[in-house]
Parts: sequence; C-alpha cells; structure tokens
Amino acid sequence: MNRWGKLGLGVAAAAGAFALAACGTPAGAGGAGGGGNAAADLPELKVALVTHAAPGDTFWDTIRAGAEDAADKNNIELLYSSDPDGARQAQLVQQAVDQDVDGIVVTLAKADAMSGEVKKAVEAGIPVFSINAGEEQYKDMGVLAHFGQNEFIAGQAAGEQFNEAGLKKAICVIQEQGHVGLENRCAGLADTFTGTSEVLYVQGTDMTNVASTITSKLQTNADIDAVLTLGAPFALTALDSIKDAGSSATLATTDLNGDVYNAIKDGSILFGIDQQPFLQGYSSVEAVRLYNQGGYVLGGGQAVLTGPAVVNADNLDSVAAQFKGGDKAESEDAE
Repeated sequence: MNRWGKLGLGVAAAAGAFALAACGTPAGAGGAGGGGNAAADLPELKVALVTHAAPGDTFWDTIRAGAEDAADKNNIELLYSSDPDGARQAQLVQQAVDQDVDGIVVTLAKADAMSGEVKKAVEAGIPVFSINAGEEQYKDMGVLAHFGQNEFIAGQAAGEQFNEAGLKKAICVIQEQGHVGLENRCAGLADTFTGTSEVLYVQGTDMTNVASTITSKLQTNADIDAVLTLGAPFALTALDSIKDAGSSATLATTDLNGDVYNAIKDGSILFGIDQQPFLQGYSSVEAVRLYNQGGYVLGGGQAVLTGPAVVNADNLDSVAAQFKGGDKAESEDAE
C-alpha cells in the first residue's frame, strides 16, 4: 500500500477510535454514565448544519447521514439546510442564529461570502465548526475546528497515482468555478503529476453541459490520456463522455459513492480519492456535544484531517462495508 492509502486508513482508525470514545461521557463532563440510553440522558441540543450542496449531488447525502447518526446518538435536533450560492448560504447561517441554535456546522467553500455571518454567529456565543471546505480560512472567522481533507494533498495523491499508471496528459474537471477547494485539488495534481495537466471548467448543476464539455475536449485533444473528476456524479457522467468521444483516457475521481466503488471494482475507474465525508458529518456534530459538555475541542483547534484515502483495486475489500448496496442505499440512509 502506498503512503496515501496508509494515511487514509490511519485517519479512519483515529477517527473511529474518537467516535467510540465519545459515545461515553468525557471525564469531568457530567451527563450520562454507562448503561441505559445515554443519548436520552443528555440535555437536548439544537444544531444547524449549513452546506453549499448543489441539488442532486449525492456526496452530501453521506455527510448528512454521518451528521444524523451523530445527532441520534447525542440527543441532538439537527437542522439541515444548503445552498450553493455563497450569499444565500450566509443567509442560512443567519437564520440558524435567529433560531437560537446551540451550535453551527458550516462549509466554507465561498469563504469571503460566508465570513460576515459566521463571525456574527461566533460573536453571538454560538460554537461554530467547519467541515469540507475552509481549512485555510476557518481560524480567521473564530471557528473552533475544521473537519476535512487537505485538498492540495488530495490532488497530490491523484497525481502520484497517475504517475504510477504511466499517464502523460491529464484534464482536471472543476464543476464549480471559484470553489477554492476544487481549485486546490487541481493545483495539487499539477504539483506531483510528471506529465502535463490543465483545468476544464464545467457547469456542475447541468449534467448535459458536463457531458458535452468533457466529450468535446476529448474529441479535440486525442492525446489526453487521463481525466480526473472532482465528485462521484461527475465521474459517472465522464465515463459516458469518454466512450462517446471514442477516447481511451483513464478515469479517476475524488469522492466516492456506491456506483464509483463498483466502477473501481470492474476496472472502468482507476481509483478514487476518498475524503471520508461520513466522518466529516459525524465528527463535527458530535464536536458540538463535546464542546457543550466541557469545552472540549478535538484537534486543539487545528484542522482534523479525514482524508485523503486512496481507494483502488488493491484495497477495495477494506472499505466495502461503506458502499454495501450501492449509492441507492447510501441515499436512503440519509433520508
């Protein structure tokens, strides 16, 4: 196993140990003891989870499923909302403040647009944690901790995987222009990939546009032999685009779902870079409970990495339980 696989599995083990330990009561925090229904013995909290999820992106179903699991185990009422537009997402944060929540978990993909409302939440005395995007900005806003992968490192991992496969010319498909995390993934790819790479922007909310843009690029650039998408739904669309273009390009993606897992299994996708979104949702919501119980902050205020973990043909069995039943099962779990 290469260093990226080892890193991901190590992160998973550490996070899993934390999750198990946190199900009990931290020393000196009061609350539930052993036995009985520990969640019912805890005072109820109300937590808002505000993301920049776009409609139809199943990646966010997994984050939400992790958040709901943590909410169930910690007697938390979870209020979920999302909007891909930074200004409207900021308004959702303000609505959470108006609802007098006990904690806010937020994504910071559009950090500039979010900064004002997040700072207002902090000034109102509400503990705020960030997930998924915003590793470089969260401290400036007063956010207590960040849960996610380092996006540049994730891109570096993809570049090294392409190198091992002997590939020479790659496109990195960004579905949301201006999203700093996605831009950083492509920058990381360019950093380690010994071939050449370029960014291809598509309109992620329009899969017809995604398909036609990738197909056109491949048809006019027959020497492209590697395609990296930055989300599971876009990987599945890219599979069709590669076929329609008559290209033999190798496909890989960041972020997984059940269908991507199966595509790696049958060899149509070379690898996936998993940021383990379930852990992001779970750990951040549970972090609100821990902070409420005793001011505990996982990571001491530093970013808590949930990835990257490389998933390929060599280690599929180790993550199979996450994707049992395919993407449909994951989506149903999130409802």
